[in-house]
Amino acid sequence: MNEAHLIDRRTVVTGICASLAMAAIAPVAVGQTTPRNTKNAEGLQDPVSRYPKPPFEEQSQPWPGLAGKMNPKPDHGEKSYKGSGRLNGRKALITGGDSGMGRAAAIAYAREGADVAINYFPSEEPDAQEVVALIKAEGRKAVAIPGDLREEAFCRQLVSKAVEGLGGLDILVNNAARQQTKPSIADISTEDFDATMKTNIYAPFWIIKAALPHLKPGSVIIATTSEQAYDPSPDLYDYAQTKAATMNYVKSLAKQLGPKGIRVNGVAPGPIWTPLQVSGGATMEKLKNFGAQTPLGRPGQPVELASIYVQLAATDASYANGQIYGASGGGGQP
Repeated sequence: MNEAHLIDRRTVVTGICASLAMAAIAPVAVGQTTPRNTKNAEGLQDPVSRYPKPPFEEQSQPWPGLAGKMNPKPDHGEKSYKGSGRLNGRKALITGGDSGMGRAAAIAYAREGADVAINYFPSEEPDAQEVVALIKAEGRKAVAIPGDLREEAFCRQLVSKAVEGLGGLDILVNNAARQQTKPSIADISTEDFDATMKTNIYAPFWIIKAALPHLKPGSVIIATTSEQAYDPSPDLYDYAQTKAATMNYVKSLAKQLGPKGIRVNGVAPGPIWTPLQVSGGATMEKLKNFGAQTPLGRPGQPVELASIYVQLAATDASYANGQIYGASGGGGQP
């Protein structure tokens, strides 16, 4: 190599090194005028201030209530949940899929690649149609099946219609629930008690029995239980015991169905902003301060549980069986 070439190489290398050195010290030299790497900073959100905090305005709706009429409206992930194909080709049936955690799960499942059937009470049609539109917007099948879960015949029909509409079934989410606050056991009529038991306990029993012949190894059953299963409120006597029973059937069925390759798990929310609260599930005083007692100082939003329902349904959670995943803002079990 001649001397001219050596000089040229030294010049180029020297220039590159100088440029790299300047790039390394530039942020120090120019101070705050250089944009920061905000990728991580933008990903961090303070959970205390992320969503609305009490006090909330007094509001009441006839049971079972509509999310669309709540103030503030709950966030189910309509704009925020981003999928990544974790449930491609899966087929899910979700009870109570019009609002609350059921709606959040339905949106998330569709954006993760699943076809989804939702059940809801007929008066919840406005909320349900919003969910159907969101599922279809993802290019997935959406099957709407209104009806009363307190009727055994309908529960069997629900499964049949879901299987027919979806072309199969491998995710079953028993989420629908009835919650009515009563100050004393003396205030709960036999009719009220019966309605709560049939919605929260009988319906999952009927639905699971009807679904089992369709569930192959790798399928999952997910139940929505509650912090009420562990720390019951005095004014939710009947509701709380149904959630304790739900927690228990998850653990029992997980042992029974695990050898068949069917996983059974549960989600136990704390105070979550859903129509349950404004349609008789909470007193006006409790509603105004709903969630204030948690360390985060606010109720949770349904979207904050969406990823839990996805995780429990996903194949990569194949060793999670008989588990209860909590989300209560730091306020209790599990």
